[in-house]
Amino acid sequence: MAQIFAYILHKDGVLDDTALELRAAGATLDPEAAVTAVVTGSAGDLEKVCKEAARSFDTVWKVENDALAYPNAEVIRPLMKRLLPKNSLVLLPHEHFGMDLAPGLSVALEAAYLPDSVAFEGMEGDVLKAVREEYSGMVRTHVRCNLSTGAVITLRPGAFAPDERKDKTGEIMDKTPEVFQEGLPEVPRRYLEMVEAEAGDVDITKSEVLVSVGRGIEEQDNLEMIQELAKAMGADVSCSRPIVDAKWMEKSRQVGTSGKTVKPKVYLALGISGSFQHLGGIKGSPFMVAVNKNPKAPIFQVADVGVVADILDFVPNLTEKIAESAK
Repeated sequence: MAQIFAYILHKDGVLDDTALELRAAGATLDPEAAVTAVVTGSAGDLEKVCKEAARSFDTVWKVENDALAYPNAEVIRPLMKRLLPKNSLVLLPHEHFGMDLAPGLSVALEAAYLPDSVAFEGMEGDVLKAVREEYSGMVRTHVRCNLSTGAVITLRPGAFAPDERKDKTGEIMDKTPEVFQEGLPEVPRRYLEMVEAEAGDVDITKSEVLVSVGRGIEEQDNLEMIQELAKAMGADVSCSRPIVDAKWMEKSRQVGTSGKTVKPKVYLALGISGSFQHLGGIKGSPFMVAVNKNPKAPIFQVADVGVVADILDFVPNLTEKIAESAK
């Protein structure tokens, strides 16, 4: 099999949680293969990131330049084309940056493109059997991807259990000189500034226990029972996008790729279907309990405990039982 590369996201000197998921996915593709981490960025925290990545990957390729301080796909795509050998397998997380970089990168590398994979089911010669989800996870599709000429594969965050072993002493190789031999690519898009979202009354990104509610709550008045349950549990309340779109809760409470990224120890999902946009905002593999009246809801595929029930009946009963146990 061709060499496997994982493009690693990072922020403020810290590896993104998806880094260890990419390592696990690479091992699934080929348990014997050495997976190379590709880390780009500007001077400062980049060396720290590379050293951390070297504990999990066999080799780390570093590309350092001030123009890479913000991960702009328009800049990184041509650099990756210069860097990667022919027929490479490239793994990226299926989030904002990965979705921006991957399609054009597959064209540049003349490689296959397999987006938003949630599982690998093995190989048949050069053909990878993979699983994707359609219609917000309501349908699972089984696809085949020919890897003989390389491939760019994006992986849904949280779909692959992270390989948390840090038993490597990977070599860090500075690829900056060879990548920039032709100079910095001219691109039409440039980074201007980062605008932080306004903080709400509760910072759910720091909550250890979250009670999160979705469209299954049906009416705004029913949110009161969610507040009562959260109070009984000592938790904070969060929500999925439909609740914010209905203006029932503020944007600062939204979990997902278009909301906040949270990392609680316990996550109670009530009436949430489990679209990848929502699950993409949940990091750190919390203990997840899902309650949904649809037994085929995608959330059950990632939950540690699943309960098929109407939350309008379930939540008051749970609140009552917690109150009784606290006496």
